[in-house]
Amino acid sequence: MLDIATRIARLRRPKLLVNAARFGLDDYVRSQHLKRLLKTEILPRPAPAVMQLLDIESIMDEARKTKQATYSVACHVEVLIVLMAETQNLRASSYPT
Repeated sequence: MLDIATRIARLRRPKLLVNAARFGLDDYVRSQHLKRLLKTEILPRPAPAVMQLLDIESIMDEARKTKQATYSVACHVEVLIVLMAETQNLRASSYPT
């Protein structure tokens, strides 16, 4: 089993998806977006959130690669936005100021 940092470092996605997600980072609201994606009322800490998001994103990327009819670029970008934001939260919480 890979740790969080290794899984994040190994992510390779099309540049267009990544750039689109970067544009959405400024509008990220944890209490809204994370709750909706994880389908929970209680917000998890950044590490468990990132693990769940990595699993969700992996499923979406497989759907993209296999050209499944259920694949949605917009949903994939949304997951990447939340994943990027939560990764930033995780890194910030790992380095106390």
